[in-house]
Amino acid sequence: MKNEHIVRRSLAEEVAAAIEEKIKLGNFPVDSKLPTEPELMKQFAVGRSTIREAIKYLSQSGYLNVQQGLGTFIKSVTGHHALDAKIEKGNFNDIFEVRHVLELKIIEKAAINRSPKGLKDMALALKNRAKHAISGDLIACVEADIAFHSAIAESCGNNILTALYNTLSVHVNKFFMEIYKDTTPFIASQKQHEELMEAIKDKNIQQAVAVANQIIQHK
Repeated sequence: MKNEHIVRRSLAEEVAAAIEEKIKLGNFPVDSKLPTEPELMKQFAVGRSTIREAIKYLSQSGYLNVQQGLGTFIKSVTGHHALDAKIEKGNFNDIFEVRHVLELKIIEKAAINRSPKGLKDMALALKNRAKHAISGDLIACVEADIAFHSAIAESCGNNILTALYNTLSVHVNKFFMEIYKDTTPFIASQKQHEELMEAIKDKNIQQAVAVANQIIQHK
């Protein structure tokens, strides 16, 4: 009997899938406001961090539009499906080759354009990455790793590069959950990630790109 490979999904991905289904069914119409975090927490019986991660996932996928101070609104019933479908068909090497090209350019630009908020977001994600790596929580560790690199993408100053990276990161997350069995690789690469942030903070483009190459080769 052939063994079936089971792809693990985080709780946030499960909630995101449920919200996505409601959007497609018209329960959450386009341009309407998504229920508040407390309402969603009650509806799905999960914590605030899970809801926020699910909303971030759906925002990156093109379903939601988060407007600071106003709320989160339904943007589309299809998301980035055209691009997603192509990426979905790609293998591990294809996706990581594209990620490599995108990430190097993003890091180069982030070292020039990073803001105090961007650095704060990177530092928080990096702290969570270390915490979850040490505790052995693989799902939370992968999410924190993606959040760190997404924070760098948000700091690059090019909205199209950011959108492309965020779309790609959804699939990187899935591959990480397939190929990693524990958090050992994340513990091993934590120092490099800290060095990457320091290089971006110092606006040292050459060092940032060099460290990024080391991280990508390590993965």
